[in-house]
Amino acid sequence: MTAPFDALRDEPVEVDVTASDVVFDGIVWDVRSDRFRYNGDELTRQYVEHPGAAAIVAVDDRERVLLIQQYRHPVRHRDWEVPAGLLDIAGESPLETAKRELKEEADLEAAEWQELVSIFTTPGGNDEVVHLFLARGLTPLAEAHAREAEEADIRIEWVPLQDVVTAVLEGRMRNGILTAGVLAAAEKLRRG
Repeated sequence: MTAPFDALRDEPVEVDVTASDVVFDGIVWDVRSDRFRYNGDELTRQYVEHPGAAAIVAVDDRERVLLIQQYRHPVRHRDWEVPAGLLDIAGESPLETAKRELKEEADLEAAEWQELVSIFTTPGGNDEVVHLFLARGLTPLAEAHAREAEEADIRIEWVPLQDVVTAVLEGRMRNGILTAGVLAAAEKLRRG
């Protein structure tokens, strides 16, 4: 018998972790190796230990979404993204991180914030959770934020939300956080 549709949800599981070691200590995140018991077996899995992130789908009063394009070395692309950043400041909530990142990456503030979705980006390979927010009532900051490294040549574009949805569905934009955020924002706005 299947559960009623509104009862479907991810289920946390407590496992007996018998060993957990950092096998690579990275600048931003680490690689961890855990040995644990599950379903009577002892298993070993390595994964990226990630602090999590917050991301913003900023939509203006003309139903355009703010996109940024920057170089991402692992995929060797300048991919289109929504503003996002790590939950790397102690005590800062995902919403506070989102507000900070919108200022740092797009020089904007928002008057209205709504939670969209929280996603596991790659649950078979890392423990990252990204919290996505819809930002409305946007105003530019008086001063631009200084950017360096991959952010030094960020390209910023305002694109009609439906054009971004089409680009995602046609496979022209493949960033997972952008995909989840834009599709969730389009549906939330459609529902009112």
